[in-house]
Amino acid sequence: MNVQISYGARSADSAAADAVIRFVCKSELKAAEPIIQPPMDEALRVLYAKGLFKAEAEQTEIISTLGLYPAAHIIFAGYEADRGATGLRLAAASAAKALKKLRADSVQVLLSDRLRETAASLGTAFAASALMEGLLLALHTRHPLKREQSERFMLKEVAFVPYRTAGSAADAALWERGMARGKLHAEGVGYARDLTNLPGNELTPERLAFLAEELAREHDLEIEVIDEWSAAEQQMGGLLGVGQGSINPPRMIVIHYRGDENSEQAWGLIGKGVTFDTGGISLKRAEGMQEMISDMGGAAAVLGAIRVIAELKPAMNVIAVIPAAENMPSDRAFKPGDVLRMMSGHTVEVVNTDAEGRLVLADGLTTAITRGATKLVDVATLTGNVMAALGIEATGAVTNNEELFKQVQAAADSAGERIWQLPAYPEYKKQLRSNAADLKNSGGRYAGAITGGLFIGHFAEGLPWVHLDIGGTAWLDMSRGWEPKGATGVMVRTLVELIVQRE
Repeated sequence: MNVQISYGARSADSAAADAVIRFVCKSELKAAEPIIQPPMDEALRVLYAKGLFKAEAEQTEIISTLGLYPAAHIIFAGYEADRGATGLRLAAASAAKALKKLRADSVQVLLSDRLRETAASLGTAFAASALMEGLLLALHTRHPLKREQSERFMLKEVAFVPYRTAGSAADAALWERGMARGKLHAEGVGYARDLTNLPGNELTPERLAFLAEELAREHDLEIEVIDEWSAAEQQMGGLLGVGQGSINPPRMIVIHYRGDENSEQAWGLIGKGVTFDTGGISLKRAEGMQEMISDMGGAAAVLGAIRVIAELKPAMNVIAVIPAAENMPSDRAFKPGDVLRMMSGHTVEVVNTDAEGRLVLADGLTTAITRGATKLVDVATLTGNVMAALGIEATGAVTNNEELFKQVQAAADSAGERIWQLPAYPEYKKQLRSNAADLKNSGGRYAGAITGGLFIGHFAEGLPWVHLDIGGTAWLDMSRGWEPKGATGVMVRTLVELIVQRE
């Protein structure tokens, strides 16, 4: 995103901006206090009186100034202060959609005294980041591949401008820092979305590894790409088993971020990278299978997060692991009844080849542990079953460590991404017992999201671990809030908040 961001006093020539955004809450409309300018205020209050604009969440009104104001259009966006950072993100996202209608390249965001009070109560830098995230993420949508390629609409300039009273220099520094961080977050999510939206014939495991190498080179990160021959030497039976049915061989991608050379502690972030999932021999139904390009949404989230982490440079060590494979049916494909020996030495009876993500993730966790990870978070479009439980509203979580989960939950709350913890009772593990191996790769339909997560947790070797099932949140059939139709880039910002931790 090449958008230029700034904070400061409003330019004398406001006409330089294509549009102005003014966030409005209901109490302002009811009060007699000025909003922006008498003629515009009167027009807005008339709409409020008629019930046409109520300053509710995600509601906007575009008013043409007809020369009565330096900018051509004013976008009034409703916001609900009691919804915290999520309210700010939603308001900014709705304003962004109005900007897109106007094809406005440059915008001034007027920060009223009330809005700045809300920001201060949340943490000014945090609130500024939330506003910038909502604004930029709502504009970022899928860019289709067409013969006549059009340019994706993007903002060129965004200025946050204190309105009515100016803030202090310290306040300005907080707004500037928050804006810059919000822009970085949006770039990381946009990167993940673009990766996930790539068609399966373009994004093979080898291509994903190449893009990861480009990312590592750009940010001066250490990267190791394990091909099928090295994977065989390291006995990655899960990764190889899933990938053996495809002409496109699997890859295990390992990226190291070293922010504290004196610490032996390291986060292990593991993202499922199944670049296309047909279900293998246990073939999926044809309807909707094209959306299985999103089955590497976990890998995209981890890569998007490591991109932001490398920019922010926290004093933490992170090992990002992407087990990448393509699950295809063929004469070489693994099949129900096969027994795979995993990298950890455990054996797994395959009862369903469509439960493949947990197999590659099992080797991913072992890879992270052997590289020095001391606490683990995996992100995966693991099950459709999680949607039966939570719909598309929340990411499901399974853990073996409540303290670690609380950290992940707090990070998700800061990011405005919903996570719901699923129970991990010992009785669920009984569903994974096998007569042919140490365990089987599916416990059946009942509690499938839980047993799928617990299968992965079996390979955590007792280390603190959280599993995030984004099967319902990584891909949407229609846009909502700041998330577009298609890939959402969910969990990028949660992972960043977890590692970096806001001030």
